[in-house]
Amino acid sequence: MAHVTFQGEPTTTRGELPAVGEQLPDFTVVGTDLQELTPADFAGKKLVISIFPSVDTGVCAQQLRTFNQKAADHADTVVLSVSKDLPFAQQRFCANEGIDNVVSASAFRGDFADKLGVELEGSPLQGLLARGVVVTDADHKVVYTQLVDEIGEEPDYDSALAALA
Repeated sequence: MAHVTFQGEPTTTRGELPAVGEQLPDFTVVGTDLQELTPADFAGKKLVISIFPSVDTGVCAQQLRTFNQKAADHADTVVLSVSKDLPFAQQRFCANEGIDNVVSASAFRGDFADKLGVELEGSPLQGLLARGVVVTDADHKVVYTQLVDEIGEEPDYDSALAALA
């Protein structure tokens, strides 16, 4: 269990992010085409897994926009943006915003929240994902993690992307 806050009020997650040096857990999410995605679908690529509660909030939308912009500079990397939004909502948002440098995926079914320890409990956002970032090398060994302390704040983009070097 990890401790974060939502609007200044303490809450927890049902687990913890994988530690730096560990192998990324195998998980399943659902792409905007409703097909299942796993880390194996990105074999040989570094991963930036951008995790957030819902694309329908300002901070989450900005996180998606920012990683989309910064991802364009990293041809050897896939940015996987994961929330519990339905794939239809993610696809609509990305189309409306011109977001095409990230892979959007939904954790509405699958084991992502459990495997990465990011499902919120005990707050108005209970059941959604906490805000965080996991970065792996091309072999999907974890090289950086951040669970954002306050869900309403953006992650440290620069540190996450520096971990790709």
